[in-house]
Amino acid sequence: MRPFSEYEALAAEAHGHLCAGQILGLRMALHGLSLLEITDPRGADRKRLVTFVEIDRCVTDAISVVTGCRLGKRALKFRDFGKVAATFIDLRDNRAVRVAALESSKDLARVLYPHVEPRNQQQMQAYREMPVADLFSHQWVEVVLGPEDFPGYKGPKRTCTQCAEGINFERFVERDGQLLCRACAGESYYKVL
Repeated sequence: MRPFSEYEALAAEAHGHLCAGQILGLRMALHGLSLLEITDPRGADRKRLVTFVEIDRCVTDAISVVTGCRLGKRALKFRDFGKVAATFIDLRDNRAVRVAALESSKDLARVLYPHVEPRNQQQMQAYREMPVADLFSHQWVEVVLGPEDFPGYKGPKRTCTQCAEGINFERFVERDGQLLCRACAGESYYKVL
């Protein structure tokens, strides 16, 4: 692992600035990796880790900086639960831990550093120094991944019978004998104009 200041510099570069969410994300990822006893996630242990994030905010960019998990490498998975939480999965040892930020940490930051303004600076200072027990809860969990969810999976590509677009990684829906992409099956996030 690197010194925390190096992670801060990398997070600022990746995210465009350094903020309280970045500090929280760095600490969250370091805590998750510590619980799993993964010491070199961007090197020797890089194929050992998959991370699920539950929010698309600053925290997620920082988690990626520490873990090396990225969407394009299929090692970072996003589930839009709107929670400042992440699940770190050790593929080698088949263990997973979900780490969630405690809402009480914001209040504690105000108590610890009432003189620091603005609030973002107050939280940054507190999140750097607070014990992990004051920042996070964690649970040991089970995450079932199919072969198509692993980095490096090379499965057959299907074609949607309705829109004719390609479907990768078994992400199709079978309905009435047809293979449909999720959009054509009614799960679209967009509306065609």
